[in-house]
Amino acid sequence: MINEKKVILMTKLASFEAREGKKLLPTMTYFRSDYIGSQMLKSFIAGTVSLVCIVAVYLFYNFEVIMADIYNIDYIATLKRAGIVYAVLMCIYLAITYLVAVFRYNRAKSGVKKYMKALSVLEKM
Repeated sequence: MINEKKVILMTKLASFEAREGKKLLPTMTYFRSDYIGSQMLKSFIAGTVSLVCIVAVYLFYNFEVIMADIYNIDYIATLKRAGIVYAVLMCIYLAITYLVAVFRYNRAKSGVKKYMKALSVLEKM
């Protein structure tokens, strides 16, 4: 005889694995600090590359003006200003990344906890 409750639970578990589980289960292979650290490292690299690209586009767009004033530019002050802007933007970007990573990890943890609880119920059946 087929146990309908068991079939319903198995269907829910399979549905979770097919949809949400693909995203949540790999997240739980990390410790919390490792997951957040890896996400922040990815964001740091992506943010640095993005800012370098933005600066390159700005320099190419204003190349004529820069070449006309090349002997009048205070390089030390410009580099200090660029460093401060870079540091502020990266701090903001990494803070946002930290918050998003913590939210995603906690959501994955609660989803996987429900999944494991359902698996234990299924096992007891």
